[in-house]
Amino acid sequence: MGHAKTSDTTGTTGTTTLWRPTGPEELALVEELQWRAWPPRLPDQPIFYPVLNEDYAIRIARDWNVPHSGVGHVTRFEVDTAFLARYPVQQAGGRTILELWVPAEELDEFNAHIVGRIEVVHTFR
Repeated sequence: MGHAKTSDTTGTTGTTTLWRPTGPEELALVEELQWRAWPPRLPDQPIFYPVLNEDYAIRIARDWNVPHSGVGHVTRFEVDTAFLARYPVQQAGGRTILELWVPAEELDEFNAHIVGRIEVVHTFR
């Protein structure tokens, strides 16, 4: 897959770039976590959905988050590629609509495999 990198900033482990569209409430919680982790899911959110395509994340942030919360952000972050192998890529629609389904109960372990910081790369209003 074209999204995998050969090494992280230390040059020792392969990482994969993921994106996540997010609204203002979730982004505030990420900031509280020092930009290094995603907050626990709410009871009605059994799955955490990072996406594998920046364009897909942009569409969600712009077309869903903005109408629902007035602002939508696209975040980018790196995760250890070997760890991600446990999550099959899910095709949620067209060829480029690809995401990972991380069960809420595994989110702490997922967060432990984030390499570096979660960055905001786009904001839509």
